[in-house]
Amino acid sequence: MSQDESLCDLSAVELRRLIGGREISPVELLTDCHRRIDAVNPVLNAIVAEDREAALTAARAAEAAVAAGDELGPLHGLPLGIKDLNETEGLTTTFGSPRYARHVPQKDDPLVASLRAAGGIVAAKTNTPEFGAGANTTNEVYGTTANPFDVRRTCAGSSGGSAVALATGMLPLASGSDLGGSLRTPAAYCGVVGLRPTPGVVPMVRKEMAWSPLWTEGPMARDVGDIALFLRAMAGSDPRDPLTGFADGKDFEELRPLSLDGLRIAVSEDLGVAPVSRQVRGLFRDRVERVARLTDCEEAAPPLAGADRCFEVLRAVGFLGRLRKLVERTPEQAGPNVAANVKLGLTFSAADVAEAMAAQTRLYHRFIDFMAGYDALICPVASIQPFDKTQLFPREIDGQPLETYISWIAITYALTLAAHPVLVLPCGKDEDGLPFGLQVVGRRGGEADLLRLGLALEAAFAADETTKAYKPSLGQLAV
Repeated sequence: MSQDESLCDLSAVELRRLIGGREISPVELLTDCHRRIDAVNPVLNAIVAEDREAALTAARAAEAAVAAGDELGPLHGLPLGIKDLNETEGLTTTFGSPRYARHVPQKDDPLVASLRAAGGIVAAKTNTPEFGAGANTTNEVYGTTANPFDVRRTCAGSSGGSAVALATGMLPLASGSDLGGSLRTPAAYCGVVGLRPTPGVVPMVRKEMAWSPLWTEGPMARDVGDIALFLRAMAGSDPRDPLTGFADGKDFEELRPLSLDGLRIAVSEDLGVAPVSRQVRGLFRDRVERVARLTDCEEAAPPLAGADRCFEVLRAVGFLGRLRKLVERTPEQAGPNVAANVKLGLTFSAADVAEAMAAQTRLYHRFIDFMAGYDALICPVASIQPFDKTQLFPREIDGQPLETYISWIAITYALTLAAHPVLVLPCGKDEDGLPFGLQVVGRRGGEADLLRLGLALEAAFAADETTKAYKPSLGQLAV
């Protein structure tokens, strides 16, 4: 560790090793995270709720467990950021909604409980839009979270608070969730790593429509090794989520980089269905040229026709199931994104819903066939680079108007419908110094192989000034 670094700048894997080896204390690490939060969060607004005394009590208990020689979980002593959509016992959970501004849960939701059982310390809640509605991170309770590379720009959403906290070293690990790109786009915009797992790899008990594969929870971190560590604690089976049962945390222990020799990688700059800016296309082509020096790449767009209508209907139906009662009973407490989605859902007929469900099934089957010919698919994460944070969404790309307010995330939501795992890797920066990211799609249930590929690509990217991951300048953020 250099003189300019703090403990909170080290990887979670290294921090866990140091804690287990009694080289650092969980209390020492948490205190260092608190110092970093105090230094940069006032400018960024990523961390929105803390109970430092409770967190310190947990850190002291973790320290005592190490001293006593107790068996330690994979996350033992590591401070965690929890997205403010997950309930945390004794710590304010608002869901980004004024209705819940003073809500203090009496118990953890199942994901949080599993992370605590793995030894993690709930250090803070991270900002999110109201009920996760919108590819941005702003709400009436806490305000807007800024991009750490340029505070005038958006960090995207809805897991923006987690992405910003990671990028600036406020916390070593933070949770995310993803419906149409809510984990992936913030990871790319903030230069960190994120994984949208195959639905069911991480149990998601809190979703109202248990059989839907659209909404998943997943790990966010600063490198692929940390993602694997975090996934060990997240993955498993829970009978309350009927999609679970085919993954175990042990699947992600001691992963080694995959050999790039002999792989077949499909590459597509727009998946054949997404609007993508000229800037992003240029950045992507440059990165593909570099990846092609490492392994066999072939331009191939997956069969995702019909994704727009399918996702629009299924997403709106999901909002109906979750939030219709809130909007109808207390419309003054529902923000514009939530209200608009519920209103849209009410316009669809049973026939519309049936066709959308059938369309997703056909798309999923086609995608399975497509991926049988490739080891992975690589595409951009976002259709445009980070934009003004006062805009909830872009209305056009390169002068071409977008049809809906979610059209700009078609490149992520089309993959949501395919129900395959997607890893986001930082891959250099653009001419304005803003991070650029890639989506790396693996085969269904193939998280271990996808992470092994991610480790190999990450190492190769780090050796190239154009593709290596960059960190924001903390000096410009400190108050």
